[in-house]
Amino acid sequence: MIYLSRKLHFSAAHFYRVSTWSEEENQRVFGLCSHQNGHGHNYVLEVMIRGSLDTKSGIVVNITDIDTVTKKLIEEEFDGKFLNHEHPYFQKHVPTTEKIVEYLWYALVDKFPDCELYKLVLHENHYLSAEKGLDSMVSMTRKYHFCAAHRLHSDLLSDEENKRIFGKCNNLYGHGHNYYLDVTVKGEPDAHTGMVMNLSDLDNVVNDVIIQKFDHKHLNLDVEELKDMNPTSDVLVMVINELLSGQLPNLYKVGLWETEKNYFECFTHEI
Repeated sequence: MIYLSRKLHFSAAHFYRVSTWSEEENQRVFGLCSHQNGHGHNYVLEVMIRGSLDTKSGIVVNITDIDTVTKKLIEEEFDGKFLNHEHPYFQKHVPTTEKIVEYLWYALVDKFPDCELYKLVLHENHYLSAEKGLDSMVSMTRKYHFCAAHRLHSDLLSDEENKRIFGKCNNLYGHGHNYYLDVTVKGEPDAHTGMVMNLSDLDNVVNDVIIQKFDHKHLNLDVEELKDMNPTSDVLVMVINELLSGQLPNLYKVGLWETEKNYFECFTHEI
């Protein structure tokens, strides 16, 4: 089985509101997104297909065919549109990132006869995306940022072994990173809000449990959970996952970017 993906771009406007709620309730749940004049995004849609290789052509599916099917849907229903006013489905449903990717999935899932639609990922911006795959659920990923210093040194190794394994990262005084943290929750979008989880609630948990604990800290010296551990990013992503899993029942995974080249991922459980 071979997997291939294609990215497409479109722009659209929307707002988040539940018509039966008061203004105060809409603002409490949706914040700035509840403003009725709307706001907009440049969306990026990743379409992943899987299938068997055609031995004659040397391809699974012609990329042009993916473009033809997907672009037709995007151009007719989404690109340049104000979804709450112009899209029949989103006149009745809140056009969250989760609901949009779910709608696109069911609109496209049977449109590739020679292969299988495997996954859709919709990026609303750099800090928010949603994904729909073969199971019934939708995942939502929120990106966060914190700065921290650390020294890679294990008390279970000799000084020579530490220097050999960790090199300059074993520097006595440590070094630092701009960490980016991806937090993914997974579930069925709420029937009223269209969200897997309220973003403000997620932001509050991550800020209280993770950001305040790690941001502008020396991981070896300032973080109790890491006091007896070598604070590699392998360890850090595991500790962050453990801290969040107790606060987020629908946590699916966390991903940690130490640098643009170094990424670490820890799954909580398969939901």
